[in-house]
Amino acid sequence: MPLQLPPSSWCDSDLRDFRDMARTFCQKELTPHQERWASEKQVDRELWNKAGEVGLLCLSIPEAYGGGGGTFAHEAVLYEEQAYAGDGAWGVSVHNGIVAHYLLEYASEEKKQEWLPKFASGEMVGAVAMTEPGTGSDLQGIKTRAVRDGDEYVINGAKTFITNGAQCGLVVVAVKTDPDAGAAGVSLIAVETDTPGFRRGRVLDKVGLKGQDTAELFFDDVRVPVVNLLGDAEGQGFIQLMQQLPQERLIIAVTAVAGMAAALEQTLEYTKDRTAFGRPIFGFQNTKFKLAEVATEVAVTRAFVDQCIERHLKGELDVQGAAMAKLWATERVNRVMDECLQLFGGYGYMTEYPIARGWADVRISRIFGGTSEIMKEIISRTL
Repeated sequence: MPLQLPPSSWCDSDLRDFRDMARTFCQKELTPHQERWASEKQVDRELWNKAGEVGLLCLSIPEAYGGGGGTFAHEAVLYEEQAYAGDGAWGVSVHNGIVAHYLLEYASEEKKQEWLPKFASGEMVGAVAMTEPGTGSDLQGIKTRAVRDGDEYVINGAKTFITNGAQCGLVVVAVKTDPDAGAAGVSLIAVETDTPGFRRGRVLDKVGLKGQDTAELFFDDVRVPVVNLLGDAEGQGFIQLMQQLPQERLIIAVTAVAGMAAALEQTLEYTKDRTAFGRPIFGFQNTKFKLAEVATEVAVTRAFVDQCIERHLKGELDVQGAAMAKLWATERVNRVMDECLQLFGGYGYMTEYPIARGWADVRISRIFGGTSEIMKEIISRTL
């Protein structure tokens, strides 16, 4: 990339070799299919199996469960390369970095042995269902119920905006096991999607991330074994969500930084090649100054996110730090994409150009994983 930045301190020789493999996969298996996936509103199902075959699934899950035995650093490399490849369709970060870790941390040993190898091979795709038609950031207000009946839970309710919803084979569902207990009444239960009573609704038509299957899910008297409860007791769901959200928010920040870097590279190439009034667009002072600002935004944001990755690898990243990383990186990537698109002129508004797709894709980053406003609320509580 034209912007020369020092290597990330967390990236060693093993990770550099892994990056080469991840880059090759993303350029071959993701980049060429963007338009088709956008029209079909989902990736090819076989993509998951291909990724499993080359070892790109469950990178940070122990080998004992079929995973790669790596760390979050391996995940970060994959998400960066996915962003550099211009892909916003493949929901691998949800599968790898979120759902697999809910299972690793909270599922019974029996269920980990059953589910995680299928996640690692691509046989089973993971999703997490928190948001409901009437409830977004306020998870205490969810209405989906799970009532115990002997050795089973009976689940009723609806979820929306669920990434991997159309293709998932297992979904971690946030439910109320005690509707009168507020946050203490929230539990997480894993549901296999071939269970009677589970059904998928629409794959939603979004402003961006057009190729990512984001769907509605419905639960009508869905019966699952009590062993599918994540954790050793009911009412632990809210705590489990809070424990896992820092990694989710860091993933969003990592992707945002890579998106900024990719946008800068595309814009530098375009402005140096395209001419206006007899000279390259890059030759105008406004263009150079705007891109100097963008380059600085990328460098500063990456430095902070790298610091957060280092803290996370040591187990030291707290809720406040993750919220700051998500807030800063997502606000910056939206600004950078807008500045870069402007320099493309009318072509920047054409979806055949990656900058147009990237501009639309990143808008959701200020909303999912907790809105920017929620991030500010979290940060302010520690001041």
